[in-house]
Amino acid sequence: MVSNMPSVLREDHDAVAVLTLNRPAARNSLSRAMLDALQATLDGIAAEDGIRCVVVAAEGPAFSAGHDLKEIVAHQADADGGKAFFEDAMAACGRVMQSVVGLPQPVVAAVEGVATAAGCQLAASCDLVVASESAKFCTPGVDIGLFCTTPGVALARAVPRKAAMEMLLLGEMIPAAEAHRMGLVNRVVPPGQALPQAMDLARRIAARSGAALRLGKRGFNQQAALPLPEAYAAAGAVMVQNLLAEDAAEGIGAFLGKRAPEWRHR
Repeated sequence: MVSNMPSVLREDHDAVAVLTLNRPAARNSLSRAMLDALQATLDGIAAEDGIRCVVVAAEGPAFSAGHDLKEIVAHQADADGGKAFFEDAMAACGRVMQSVVGLPQPVVAAVEGVATAAGCQLAASCDLVVASESAKFCTPGVDIGLFCTTPGVALARAVPRKAAMEMLLLGEMIPAAEAHRMGLVNRVVPPGQALPQAMDLARRIAARSGAALRLGKRGFNQQAALPLPEAYAAAGAVMVQNLLAEDAAEGIGAFLGKRAPEWRHR
């Protein structure tokens, strides 16, 4: 039976947008329809100055089981063996992950249950991850002859190289505590508390200057991909742009005047 419920739900709490993956019966696998819904939602949020932080959560016991394998198997019967669909699905997934990284607003993942393959990729692509003690992370493609190469892109940028390769080569479940030690997770919380704790972080982030958050996230990602001299040049240019913003003048004035700032978010 096909559900008429949206595959991605959005609920705004003041300046925080909460996106909920909503295919619990399919363990929130990233079908093409789910990827399209995520892409459209992220594109909309990117243009909204009133949203200053985003939380990605999931309905049901799994955060996401990755690509929808039933959908993949169905397309193996295509005349080209599924090649066109596979290319389209990988490109769509790559766009979504890059949109999470490139979103002007910081993104916090709230992970309860398992985040496997492209689901792990989605969590790794977020700026912060709050995980339940019962959460587990895994890139298990190697177990079915399908190395998790695209999830490895996000994983290699979230944890040290050898930790990423161990996950990719062994495909074993990594408990939340180990994921925290590796740097994949920021905070480990009691079961059922991932979303409330992620919301607490998001609200605290959203209380900051929207202009500073947008410039800061963009600048961080830009410099992180550059050699040291170029990184300082790029970061310095962002700092200059930030110093010229209204909120920087307000924040500095408020600090020197020993008062709370009144952000204009520009």
